[in-house]
Amino acid sequence: MSSTLNIIQIVRRFGPVGGMERYVWELSRELTAAGHQVTVLCEEICGDDVPDGIQVVAFGKIREKPRWLAHLRFSKRISDWVAAHPDETRIIHSHERTRVHHFTTFHGPPFAKVKEKAWWKRISLRIMANLYLEKREFCGPQVKAVIPNSTLIANALAHYYPDVSNRLVQPITPGVVAHIPVRPDHLVEADAGVIGFVGKEWKRKGLDIAVKIVSEMRRMRPNLTFIVAGPNPDDIRHLFQGWSEEIFQLLGETDSTHLYGQFDLLLHPARQEPYGMVIAEARAAGVPVLVSDACGIADELDEHATLPLDAPITDWVKACELRIGKASKPFIRDWQAVAQDQITCYRQHSTG
Repeated sequence: MSSTLNIIQIVRRFGPVGGMERYVWELSRELTAAGHQVTVLCEEICGDDVPDGIQVVAFGKIREKPRWLAHLRFSKRISDWVAAHPDETRIIHSHERTRVHHFTTFHGPPFAKVKEKAWWKRISLRIMANLYLEKREFCGPQVKAVIPNSTLIANALAHYYPDVSNRLVQPITPGVVAHIPVRPDHLVEADAGVIGFVGKEWKRKGLDIAVKIVSEMRRMRPNLTFIVAGPNPDDIRHLFQGWSEEIFQLLGETDSTHLYGQFDLLLHPARQEPYGMVIAEARAAGVPVLVSDACGIADELDEHATLPLDAPITDWVKACELRIGKASKPFIRDWQAVAQDQITCYRQHSTG
């Protein structure tokens, strides 16, 4: 294989606008910085200008719903473009439900979990289409490697798709940006402190649970402040009925990079979190974290930073009290390391 790789990255939205999208954005930048040729195939460019050296082909936005049909339409656009631009030297790396990729990074829980439901709850075109798309993503004859983004996802894929075990490789976990401001080391008053929650999909990420935890903590810490970033404030305001306006902040969708340094604890009792980028970012800022065991990043944390999702609220409160404001050494896995892991994967599993 040539020392310079010719790589296609596939993602529907190209930009630093979400977890998977940030992964592709940063990976593409670092692959380019390492001297490789990178082309991105997407529906649309989001956020900042395209980084220098990356060629982007944007096909135009596809109607979002039904979601399975949007996946099929996007996949067809990808297949048509690849057929019209043949190049045997290319490595095609997808982060979506496509048909022509050689590598696929899987960022979310497998849809195949639906198979655990009663059979009469699985009889629908939507379910059949999504199961087909997911199986095609992993089991297509051209697929060389399936790359989970966490050990949690790796275990789930091995469970639901045992036939792809020979293609399932070690997880390549996300990185974080290097410029996250570090939390200043300071004493947290016994009756105060700042707890942060970051996550747009607030139900899946457990904001309602976090509200109950913080509400109980305020019995001992009446001056405790709760900062919530991500969800639309109008969608979550009902969770804070009876709270005084001065003790919580609902910031909506915002760049959370500058927020972490204000937190004395990041609370993330997620019901389902394939990895947990906000947790990694908080760690990079030296912020203590407390998360559920349903987070993919949980196996990277010390035992005191994780609780079972179904633990009683009193256990969550005790754990918060033990961790709030405790000094935490910043931990950063940078995106250059992610790119190097990915290059190694390409070279190990490509044949041409």
